[in-house]
Amino acid sequence: MERGNQLRRQQKNKKQQNKTVVIALIPLVVLVIAGLFVFKPWENKQNDMSNEPVVSSQAKETAQSTMKESVTQQTTEQTTQQTTQQATQHENTQSDGIKRVNGIIVVNKKYALPKDYNPGEDPTAKQAFLKLKKAMQDKGFAVGDQYSGFRSYTYQEQVYNDYVRTDGKEKADRYSARPGHSEHQTGLAFDFTDATGQLLGDGVKHDATEWLAQHAHEYGFIVRYLPGKEHITGYMAEAWHVRYVGEVAEEIYRSGLTLEEYLHVDGGDYAN
Repeated sequence: MERGNQLRRQQKNKKQQNKTVVIALIPLVVLVIAGLFVFKPWENKQNDMSNEPVVSSQAKETAQSTMKESVTQQTTEQTTQQTTQQATQHENTQSDGIKRVNGIIVVNKKYALPKDYNPGEDPTAKQAFLKLKKAMQDKGFAVGDQYSGFRSYTYQEQVYNDYVRTDGKEKADRYSARPGHSEHQTGLAFDFTDATGQLLGDGVKHDATEWLAQHAHEYGFIVRYLPGKEHITGYMAEAWHVRYVGEVAEEIYRSGLTLEEYLHVDGGDYAN
């Protein structure tokens, strides 16, 4: 009987040991299950990342090149648009019989001044001209003190008619303006003379006129009648004739255009 009791105690102890082991394993099982839930999303994320497309170096370079071309094209389009806007922003007005574009008086064979327009020499233009003349003299050029500035309608009529009597109307029209069509009547045009009183560089190559052509704009002037532009200006080249236009002189000079071309106005010969 004692032996039976001992066997029952051993079986009871064994059950308690098994129960203790089971209880001890419960936390481990929980950790394993939790680990499965944590690892699975990470694995899915890794798989998703591995499935993303790989962009090759060539594709990257192509994309960058396309972006650069797009930016360049946009910049070019903007520059062209700005240039077009500038070209069309000329303000044309004609009041009191005087043609003006952006405040610049236009006088040529297409646009005339009224007979009674008699402003005299423009003070600002005259002051700039005297500075320009002195600068040329200081550089040693044989530039005379005499010059031709403002001419009234009546005086220009006398000058033109004298040339017509001497050379005929067709020839005179190439180098002398009809009354009302002379820039000298604006008070903004001046003719240089040499030390002998003759027109500067008339018929001969002259260092002074070459310098004048390259520096007149620094004083607000342009050489009005350029060589090779007679069909536009209406007159043969006159290296001695300058026209005051102020601040835009440099822009006109850099453009290489005549005043007609720059202002987009009609030029050429008389209508009749």
